Amino acid sequence: MKKKNILIVGGTGFIGKHLAGKCLSLNWNVTSISTSKPKKKNKLKKVKYIVCDISKKKTLFSKIKNNFNYVVNLGGYVDHRKKIKTYRSHYLGVKNLSNLFLGKNLNSFIQMGSSLEYGNLHSPHKEHMKTNLNKMKSVYAKSKLMATNYLIKLNRKYNFPCTVLRLYLAFGPKQDLNRLIPITINSCLKNLDFDCSEGKQFRDFIYIDDVIDLIICVLKNNNSRGEIINVGSGKQQKIKTVIKKIIYLSKGGKPNFGKIKLRQDEAFKIFPSILKAKKLFNWEPKYNFYAGLKKTISYYKTNE
Repeated sequence: MKKKNILIVGGTGFIGKHLAGKCLSLNWNVTSISTSKPKKKNKLKKVKYIVCDISKKKTLFSKIKNNFNYVVNLGGYVDHRKKIKTYRSHYLGVKNLSNLFLGKNLNSFIQMGSSLEYGNLHSPHKEHMKTNLNKMKSVYAKSKLMATNYLIKLNRKYNFPCTVLRLYLAFGPKQDLNRLIPITINSCLKNLDFDCSEGKQFRDFIYIDDVIDLIICVLKNNNSRGEIINVGSGKQQKIKTVIKKIIYLSKGGKPNFGKIKLRQDEAFKIFPSILKAKKLFNWEPKYNFYAGLKKTISYYKTNE
């Protein structure tokens, strides 16, 4: 049987590293595109790494010559304060990628979207909910929604085999120390004082292995073409409780609650309905939050 070929855009990032490992275990050929080379400790022997900025169309088209069965776009500029780079990577990059593969024999194109595409709509978010693009303040959220709208139009007009996965807060081993859970774990393992918000807001966290399982389900299933699908646990967690659980499991850490002020426009509750993923793929998260947290803390104890 011929090996499947997958292109992972953002293959050196948190989700990309885990997805690449999973695809290798399935005996697929894996190619990664990122704007920089992987760190030595994250480099996987059988992955072909390409350095390329997807917002630069000519460069992208010159570097990607192979045919692929699957494309998963996890790329995009991380520092959302840099508005032009954010717009170019999260919107123009998606246009370039989809145009590169339009008309080619592609089985599936996954765009990793964001829960922020729902704007100020009340949770639980459902995929049929529509957001007014003009009312969105965040360039990142706006760019993500523009990318979604563009891909859905391509699907309707040309039957482009895209699926948009709207991700909530993924966490797990190998995540960089620039997100709430790894930052808190790192501080607690070192028994440091650390500043945080009052923690009254609620968020949805999903363990990385469950995210990867759903991506693989979508790639293998033609029913998902042209669909928007939420990716979360479907359960809201209070941030203050999350921090306290990490302190308990790490046996250290001194949080200064209320030191960091929330943005005025920050939503109090953000969590999804995951009924659509359950219906389409019979998928639901295998890891509850506590189990995922224990595995994540164990990783940082050993590796960081």
